[in-house]
Amino acid sequence: MSLVFAGICSHAPGITGRTHLADPLITKEFHDAYRGMGEELAAVKPDALIVVAAEHFGNFFMNNMPSFAVGMADSYQGPIEDPQWLGIPRTTIPGDAPLSLRLIREMMQTVDLAYAEEWKFDHGIMVPLSFLTPRYDLPVIPMNINCQGPPLAPLHRAWALGEALRRAVDSVPERIAVVGTGGISHWPATPDSGKVNEEWDREFLRRWQANNKPAMLSYTDEATYRDAGQGGFEIRTFISVAAAARGRGQVQFYRPIPIFAVGCTVATMSIEA
Repeated sequence: MSLVFAGICSHAPGITGRTHLADPLITKEFHDAYRGMGEELAAVKPDALIVVAAEHFGNFFMNNMPSFAVGMADSYQGPIEDPQWLGIPRTTIPGDAPLSLRLIREMMQTVDLAYAEEWKFDHGIMVPLSFLTPRYDLPVIPMNINCQGPPLAPLHRAWALGEALRRAVDSVPERIAVVGTGGISHWPATPDSGKVNEEWDREFLRRWQANNKPAMLSYTDEATYRDAGQGGFEIRTFISVAAAARGRGQVQFYRPIPIFAVGCTVATMSIEA
């Protein structure tokens, strides 16, 4: 078994860009939990980190929007946004093109994938990396799920993506970690920005912690949009991680932080055969 770590976390740009506007005690608790997840990640000594994220029209747009895409480059640049706005300096992040190629080939046996040899990371990847691998010394393989431009892949396809990822990871000798990033309920870039449906979030996290596949896949996009905003579509990344890990989850931190415009989450999941 070469999957050695699985987790999920929030990636809203306010987490790093609006830190000075939030309650410092709450921010410290959240950031400490995030850094603690990074310590857990480092302790298992992975050879590479797969980040399953939702890209925000930085690289893919409506003229070419793949449902699923995987990076296949030796290195990546980020953030694509203004570093001062995001609060993260622009840097180069190592990749692993040969490993990406092997994983993509195996995943393609059951899931259709796009791949990209050029990729500029936006906050969806850079915010998590700034806490999890702050020295940017661990090779990263980005994986994007379209959560922005309908039609979106059905949730059962996000689950199938996670299953394919696990099969691919188990086929290679490298020690691989996987982290899904997104938000739960949030309404980014709308007049409702800052709104969080805590009840909805906690119910989804209960389902995720139990790795209750039928319950996680029972959400419809219409109901998610109504109750969790367009940002709620990013549950796809969390569902993929659950499918890959097969275990049970533990939430290290959850709390609505309106100035960050999301219910802020840090959670890990055990790896089961």
